[in-house]
Amino acid sequence: MSDPTKPNEQEAPFTEEKVVVVDPGQVPVRIDKFLVDKTLRISRNRIQEGVKSGAVTVNGEKVKANYKVNPGDVVKLMIPRQFDVEKTLLPQAIPLNVVYEDADILVINKPAGMVVHPGIGNHKDTLVNGLAHYLKDLDLPVAEGNAENRPGLVHRIDKDTSGLLVIAKTPWAMTHLAKQFFDHTVKRRYVALVWGSPEPSSGTIKGSIARDPSDRRKMAVTRDPEDGKKATTHYRMLEDLYYVSLLECQLETGRTHQIRVHMLHIGHPLFNDGRYGGDQIRKGTVFTKYRRFVENTFDVMPRQALHARTLGFLHPTTGIEMNFECPIPEDFEGALKRWRDYLNSRKEVLNAES
Repeated sequence: MSDPTKPNEQEAPFTEEKVVVVDPGQVPVRIDKFLVDKTLRISRNRIQEGVKSGAVTVNGEKVKANYKVNPGDVVKLMIPRQFDVEKTLLPQAIPLNVVYEDADILVINKPAGMVVHPGIGNHKDTLVNGLAHYLKDLDLPVAEGNAENRPGLVHRIDKDTSGLLVIAKTPWAMTHLAKQFFDHTVKRRYVALVWGSPEPSSGTIKGSIARDPSDRRKMAVTRDPEDGKKATTHYRMLEDLYYVSLLECQLETGRTHQIRVHMLHIGHPLFNDGRYGGDQIRKGTVFTKYRRFVENTFDVMPRQALHARTLGFLHPTTGIEMNFECPIPEDFEGALKRWRDYLNSRKEVLNAES
Protein backbone atom coordinates (compact mmCIF):
# COMPACT_ATOMS: atom_id res chain seq x y z
CA MET A 1 0.00 0.00 0.00
CA SER A 2 1.34 3.43 -0.90
CA ASP A 3 2.27 6.00 1.72
CA PRO A 4 -0.80 8.25 2.21
CA THR A 5 1.39 11.20 3.12
CA LYS A 6 3.02 11.27 -0.31
CA PRO A 7 1.35 12.24 -3.59
CA ASN A 8 1.95 9.50 -6.17
CA GLU A 9 3.45 11.81 -8.74
CA GLN A 10 4.77 15.30 -9.15
CA GLU A 11 6.18 17.33 -11.96
CA ALA A 12 9.11 19.00 -10.29
CA PRO A 13 12.51 18.26 -11.89
CA PHE A 14 14.84 16.15 -9.77
CA THR A 15 17.46 18.82 -9.09
CA GLU A 16 18.96 20.47 -6.10
CA GLU A 17 20.97 23.65 -5.68
CA LYS A 18 24.25 23.63 -3.78
CA VAL A 19 25.80 26.97 -2.80
CA VAL A 20 29.46 27.17 -1.80
CA VAL A 21 31.20 30.37 -0.72
CA VAL A 22 34.95 30.19 -1.36
CA ASP A 23 37.00 30.58 1.81
CA PRO A 24 39.14 33.75 2.23
CA GLY A 25 42.33 31.68 2.29
CA GLN A 26 41.52 29.53 -0.73
CA VAL A 27 44.33 29.25 -3.29
CA PRO A 28 43.34 29.44 -7.00
CA VAL A 29 42.14 26.04 -8.23
CA ARG A 30 40.06 24.83 -11.15
CA ILE A 31 36.37 24.99 -10.40
CA ASP A 32 35.74 21.31 -11.16
CA LYS A 33 38.45 20.18 -8.72
CA PHE A 34 37.22 22.69 -6.14
CA LEU A 35 33.67 21.36 -6.31
CA VAL A 36 34.73 17.72 -6.18
CA ASP A 37 36.47 18.51 -2.89
CA LYS A 38 33.47 20.44 -1.56
CA THR A 39 30.55 18.20 -2.57
CA LEU A 40 29.54 14.67 -1.67
CA ARG A 41 28.92 11.83 -4.14
CA ILE A 42 29.26 14.00 -7.24
CA SER A 43 31.87 12.90 -9.74
CA ARG A 44 34.27 15.27 -11.46
CA ASN A 45 32.84 14.19 -14.81
CA ARG A 46 29.33 15.16 -13.78
CA ILE A 47 30.54 18.50 -12.42
CA GLN A 48 32.32 19.18 -15.71
CA GLU A 49 29.09 18.41 -17.56
CA GLY A 50 27.32 20.85 -15.24
CA VAL A 51 29.84 23.58 -16.07
CA LYS A 52 29.39 23.01 -19.82
CA SER A 53 25.59 23.07 -19.58
CA GLY A 54 25.52 26.27 -17.51
CA ALA A 55 24.35 24.49 -14.37
CA VAL A 56 27.36 25.91 -12.50
CA THR A 57 27.66 29.65 -11.95
CA VAL A 58 30.11 31.87 -10.11
CA ASN A 59 28.76 35.13 -8.73
CA GLY A 60 25.71 34.66 -10.93
CA GLU A 61 27.67 34.19 -14.17
CA LYS A 62 28.39 31.09 -16.26
CA VAL A 63 32.05 30.04 -16.32
CA LYS A 64 34.30 27.73 -18.32
CA ALA A 65 35.71 24.49 -17.00
CA ASN A 66 39.19 26.03 -16.57
CA TYR A 67 37.92 28.87 -14.37
CA LYS A 68 39.91 29.16 -11.15
CA VAL A 69 37.99 30.11 -8.03
CA ASN A 70 38.92 33.16 -5.98
CA PRO A 71 38.32 33.94 -2.30
CA GLY A 72 34.77 35.15 -1.73
CA ASP A 73 33.35 33.65 -4.94
CA VAL A 74 29.77 32.40 -4.59
CA VAL A 75 29.52 29.15 -6.50
CA LYS A 76 26.11 27.65 -7.29
CA LEU A 77 25.72 24.13 -8.61
CA MET A 78 22.40 22.78 -9.96
CA ILE A 79 22.52 19.16 -11.04
CA PRO A 80 20.47 15.96 -10.64
CA ARG A 81 20.48 14.73 -7.08
CA GLN A 82 22.34 11.56 -6.16
CA PHE A 83 20.88 8.59 -4.31
CA ASP A 84 21.22 4.86 -4.10
CA VAL A 85 19.13 3.21 -6.81
CA GLU A 86 17.41 -0.05 -5.88
CA LYS A 87 18.82 -3.03 -7.75
CA THR A 88 15.41 -4.71 -8.12
CA LEU A 89 14.04 -2.74 -11.07
CA LEU A 90 12.09 -5.16 -13.23
CA PRO A 91 12.38 -4.55 -17.00
CA GLN A 92 9.01 -5.17 -18.66
CA ALA A 93 7.97 -5.25 -22.30
CA ILE A 94 5.33 -2.54 -21.84
CA PRO A 95 4.16 -0.83 -25.06
CA LEU A 96 5.46 2.74 -25.19
CA ASN A 97 4.09 5.48 -27.42
CA VAL A 98 7.38 6.93 -28.65
CA VAL A 99 6.93 10.39 -30.19
CA TYR A 100 10.62 11.07 -30.84
CA GLU A 101 13.97 9.41 -30.20
CA ASP A 102 17.63 10.08 -30.89
CA ALA A 103 20.93 9.22 -29.20
CA ASP A 104 20.32 11.67 -26.36
CA ILE A 105 16.60 11.85 -25.61
CA LEU A 106 13.33 10.00 -25.84
CA VAL A 107 9.92 11.71 -25.87
CA ILE A 108 7.00 9.58 -24.70
CA ASN A 109 3.23 10.13 -24.85
CA LYS A 110 2.17 8.57 -21.54
CA PRO A 111 -1.37 7.19 -21.32
CA ALA A 112 -3.63 7.97 -18.38
CA GLY A 113 -3.52 5.26 -15.73
CA MET A 114 0.21 4.54 -16.05
CA VAL A 115 2.36 5.30 -13.00
CA VAL A 116 5.61 6.96 -14.04
CA HIS A 117 8.09 5.29 -11.69
CA PRO A 118 8.19 2.44 -9.17
CA GLY A 119 7.54 3.24 -5.56
CA ILE A 120 5.95 1.76 -2.48
CA GLY A 121 3.06 -0.32 -3.75
CA ASN A 122 4.05 0.16 -7.40
CA HIS A 123 7.00 -2.09 -8.24
CA LYS A 124 5.96 -3.03 -11.77
CA ASP A 125 3.91 -1.93 -14.78
CA THR A 126 5.28 1.62 -14.58
CA LEU A 127 6.74 3.75 -17.34
CA VAL A 128 10.23 3.21 -15.90
CA ASN A 129 9.77 -0.58 -15.99
CA GLY A 130 8.96 -0.17 -19.67
CA LEU A 131 11.95 2.11 -20.22
CA ALA A 132 14.27 -0.39 -18.53
CA HIS A 133 13.24 -2.95 -21.16
CA TYR A 134 13.05 -0.60 -24.14
CA LEU A 135 16.49 0.89 -23.41
CA LYS A 136 18.01 -2.27 -21.93
CA ASP A 137 21.30 -1.76 -23.76
CA LEU A 138 21.85 1.66 -22.19
CA ASP A 139 23.06 2.56 -18.71
CA LEU A 140 20.42 5.22 -18.12
CA PRO A 141 21.37 8.25 -16.02
CA VAL A 142 19.52 8.82 -12.79
CA ALA A 143 17.88 11.92 -11.36
CA GLU A 144 17.06 10.80 -7.92
CA GLY A 145 15.22 11.03 -4.62
CA ASN A 146 14.22 8.78 -1.74
CA ALA A 147 15.74 5.54 -3.07
CA GLU A 148 13.24 5.05 -5.86
CA ASN A 149 13.97 3.80 -9.38
CA ARG A 150 13.88 6.72 -11.78
CA PRO A 151 16.46 6.11 -14.52
CA GLY A 152 16.18 8.63 -17.33
CA LEU A 153 13.47 10.73 -15.70
CA VAL A 154 13.89 14.48 -15.72
CA HIS A 155 10.28 15.27 -14.75
CA ARG A 156 7.01 13.41 -14.29
CA ILE A 157 3.24 13.74 -14.47
CA ASP A 158 0.44 12.28 -12.39
CA LYS A 159 -0.70 8.71 -12.92
CA ASP A 160 -4.09 9.79 -14.29
CA THR A 161 -2.74 12.66 -16.40
CA SER A 162 -1.91 11.80 -20.00
CA GLY A 163 0.68 13.40 -22.24
CA LEU A 164 4.29 14.18 -23.03
CA LEU A 165 7.43 13.35 -21.07
CA VAL A 166 11.07 13.72 -22.09
CA ILE A 167 13.53 11.03 -21.04
CA ALA A 168 17.33 11.53 -20.83
CA LYS A 169 19.40 8.74 -22.34
CA THR A 170 22.83 10.10 -21.35
CA PRO A 171 24.27 11.82 -18.26
CA TRP A 172 24.91 14.94 -20.37
CA ALA A 173 21.28 15.06 -21.50
CA MET A 174 20.13 14.56 -17.91
CA THR A 175 22.24 17.44 -16.62
CA HIS A 176 21.32 19.79 -19.47
CA LEU A 177 17.57 19.08 -19.31
CA ALA A 178 17.51 19.25 -15.51
CA LYS A 179 19.02 22.73 -15.73
CA GLN A 180 16.29 23.83 -18.16
CA PHE A 181 13.58 22.59 -15.83
CA PHE A 182 15.27 24.28 -12.88
CA ASP A 183 15.38 27.57 -14.79
CA HIS A 184 11.70 27.21 -15.85
CA THR A 185 12.63 27.56 -19.53
CA VAL A 186 10.90 24.34 -20.61
CA LYS A 187 7.60 25.10 -22.35
CA ARG A 188 4.73 22.97 -21.10
CA ARG A 189 1.11 23.46 -22.09
CA TYR A 190 -1.78 21.34 -20.89
CA VAL A 191 -5.43 21.15 -21.84
CA ALA A 192 -7.83 20.89 -18.92
CA LEU A 193 -11.60 20.50 -18.70
CA VAL A 194 -12.82 22.38 -15.63
CA TRP A 195 -16.16 23.00 -14.00
CA GLY A 196 -17.76 26.36 -14.84
CA SER A 197 -16.30 29.32 -16.71
CA PRO A 198 -13.36 31.18 -15.13
CA GLU A 199 -13.59 34.97 -14.94
CA PRO A 200 -11.65 36.46 -16.55
CA SER A 201 -11.46 33.99 -19.39
CA SER A 202 -7.68 34.20 -19.38
CA GLY A 203 -5.29 35.08 -16.61
CA THR A 204 -2.51 34.06 -14.25
CA ILE A 205 -2.86 32.19 -10.99
CA LYS A 206 -0.16 32.76 -8.41
CA GLY A 207 -0.25 30.89 -5.14
CA SER A 208 2.36 29.02 -3.13
CA ILE A 209 1.62 25.30 -2.82
CA ALA A 210 2.24 23.03 0.15
CA ARG A 211 0.80 19.83 1.55
CA ASP A 212 -2.77 20.24 2.78
CA PRO A 213 -2.62 20.11 6.61
CA SER A 214 -6.09 18.53 6.76
CA ASP A 215 -5.30 15.76 4.24
CA ARG A 216 -1.69 14.77 3.62
CA ARG A 217 -2.60 13.11 0.32
CA LYS A 218 -3.50 16.49 -1.13
CA MET A 219 -1.77 19.77 -1.87
CA ALA A 220 -3.22 23.23 -1.28
CA VAL A 221 -2.55 26.92 -1.86
CA THR A 222 -1.13 28.34 1.37
CA ARG A 223 -2.43 31.42 3.17
CA ASP A 224 1.12 32.61 3.78
CA PRO A 225 3.18 32.60 0.55
CA GLU A 226 6.30 31.83 2.58
CA ASP A 227 4.84 28.53 3.81
CA GLY A 228 4.91 26.75 0.44
CA LYS A 229 6.70 26.67 -2.89
CA LYS A 230 5.92 29.53 -5.25
CA ALA A 231 3.78 28.45 -8.18
CA THR A 232 2.49 30.24 -11.26
CA THR A 233 -0.03 28.95 -13.82
CA HIS A 234 -1.19 30.86 -16.90
CA TYR A 235 -4.52 29.87 -18.41
CA ARG A 236 -6.74 30.85 -21.32
CA MET A 237 -10.17 29.76 -22.47
CA LEU A 238 -10.27 27.49 -25.50
CA GLU A 239 -13.97 26.60 -25.41
CA ASP A 240 -16.79 27.73 -23.12
CA LEU A 241 -19.34 24.93 -22.74
CA TYR A 242 -21.35 26.77 -20.05
CA TYR A 243 -21.32 23.93 -17.52
CA VAL A 244 -17.64 23.21 -18.13
CA SER A 245 -14.78 24.93 -19.94
CA LEU A 246 -11.83 23.68 -21.96
CA LEU A 247 -8.71 25.60 -20.94
CA GLU A 248 -5.09 25.73 -21.99
CA CYS A 249 -2.81 25.91 -18.96
CA GLN A 250 0.84 26.87 -19.24
CA LEU A 251 3.14 26.02 -16.37
CA GLU A 252 5.72 28.56 -15.30
CA THR A 253 6.68 26.38 -12.35
CA GLY A 254 6.13 22.66 -11.85
CA ARG A 255 4.79 21.93 -8.39
CA THR A 256 3.02 18.80 -7.24
CA HIS A 257 -0.57 18.76 -8.61
CA GLN A 258 -0.11 22.43 -9.58
CA ILE A 259 -2.85 22.82 -12.20
CA ARG A 260 -5.30 20.74 -10.18
CA VAL A 261 -4.69 22.78 -7.04
CA HIS A 262 -4.67 26.19 -8.74
CA MET A 263 -7.92 25.54 -10.61
CA LEU A 264 -9.59 24.41 -7.38
CA HIS A 265 -8.23 27.54 -5.71
CA ILE A 266 -10.13 29.81 -8.13
CA GLY A 267 -13.28 27.71 -7.84
CA HIS A 268 -13.02 25.64 -11.02
CA PRO A 269 -11.75 22.14 -10.20
CA LEU A 270 -10.86 19.74 -12.98
CA PHE A 271 -13.71 17.62 -14.28
CA ASN A 272 -13.77 14.21 -12.51
CA ASP A 273 -10.77 15.00 -10.30
CA GLY A 274 -11.72 12.85 -7.34
CA ARG A 275 -8.96 14.09 -5.08
CA TYR A 276 -9.93 17.76 -5.47
CA GLY A 277 -13.73 17.60 -5.64
CA GLY A 278 -14.15 17.54 -9.41
CA ASP A 279 -16.01 14.22 -9.28
CA GLN A 280 -19.07 16.07 -7.94
CA ILE A 281 -21.49 18.20 -9.93
CA ARG A 282 -20.21 21.76 -9.51
CA LYS A 283 -22.48 23.49 -12.00
CA GLY A 284 -25.84 22.64 -13.56
CA THR A 285 -29.33 21.59 -12.59
CA VAL A 286 -30.51 19.24 -9.83
CA PHE A 287 -32.65 17.20 -12.19
CA THR A 288 -32.14 13.45 -12.38
CA LYS A 289 -31.62 13.48 -16.14
CA TYR A 290 -28.71 15.95 -15.82
CA ARG A 291 -27.17 14.02 -12.95
CA ARG A 292 -27.26 10.82 -15.00
CA PHE A 293 -25.70 12.63 -17.96
CA VAL A 294 -22.80 13.81 -15.79
CA GLU A 295 -22.32 10.38 -14.21
CA ASN A 296 -22.24 8.76 -17.65
CA THR A 297 -19.67 11.35 -18.76
CA PHE A 298 -17.59 10.46 -15.71
CA ASP A 299 -17.71 6.87 -16.96
CA VAL A 300 -16.47 7.98 -20.39
CA MET A 301 -13.52 9.76 -18.76
CA PRO A 302 -12.86 8.01 -15.44
CA ARG A 303 -9.97 10.28 -14.39
CA GLN A 304 -9.13 13.97 -14.05
CA ALA A 305 -9.47 15.82 -17.35
CA LEU A 306 -5.86 16.89 -17.80
CA HIS A 307 -3.55 16.23 -20.74
CA ALA A 308 0.06 17.40 -21.25
CA ARG A 309 -0.36 18.37 -24.89
CA THR A 310 2.82 20.29 -25.77
CA LEU A 311 6.43 20.17 -24.62
CA GLY A 312 9.31 22.40 -25.77
CA PHE A 313 12.98 22.54 -24.79
CA LEU A 314 16.47 23.00 -26.20
CA HIS A 315 18.11 19.82 -27.42
CA PRO A 316 20.91 19.04 -24.93
CA THR A 317 23.50 18.38 -27.65
CA THR A 318 22.55 20.46 -30.68
CA GLY A 319 20.96 23.39 -28.85
CA ILE A 320 18.12 23.34 -31.38
CA GLU A 321 14.67 24.22 -30.04
CA MET A 322 12.53 21.08 -29.97
CA ASN A 323 8.72 21.31 -29.83
CA PHE A 324 6.31 18.39 -29.58
CA GLU A 325 2.54 18.11 -29.53
CA CYS A 326 0.27 15.12 -29.03
CA PRO A 327 -3.48 14.92 -29.68
CA ILE A 328 -6.12 14.90 -26.97
CA PRO A 329 -6.74 11.23 -26.09
CA GLU A 330 -9.93 9.36 -26.93
CA ASP A 331 -11.52 9.44 -23.47
CA PHE A 332 -10.97 13.20 -23.21
CA GLU A 333 -12.43 13.76 -26.68
CA GLY A 334 -15.38 11.55 -25.76
CA ALA A 335 -16.17 13.68 -22.72
CA LEU A 336 -15.86 16.87 -24.77
CA LYS A 337 -18.24 15.55 -27.42
CA ARG A 338 -20.84 14.68 -24.82
CA TRP A 339 -20.70 18.18 -23.33
CA ARG A 340 -20.88 19.82 -26.76
CA ASP A 341 -23.90 17.73 -27.71
CA TYR A 342 -25.58 18.42 -24.38
CA LEU A 343 -24.99 22.17 -24.66
CA ASN A 344 -26.44 22.24 -28.18
CA SER A 345 -29.54 20.43 -26.95
CA ARG A 346 -29.96 22.95 -24.12
CA LYS A 347 -29.24 26.20 -25.96
CA GLU A 348 -32.87 27.33 -26.16
CA VAL A 349 -33.37 26.80 -22.43
CA LEU A 350 -30.09 28.52 -21.54
CA ASN A 351 -30.96 31.52 -23.75
CA ALA A 352 -34.31 31.82 -21.98
CA GLU A 353 -32.59 31.64 -18.56
CA SER A 354 -30.15 34.40 -19.51
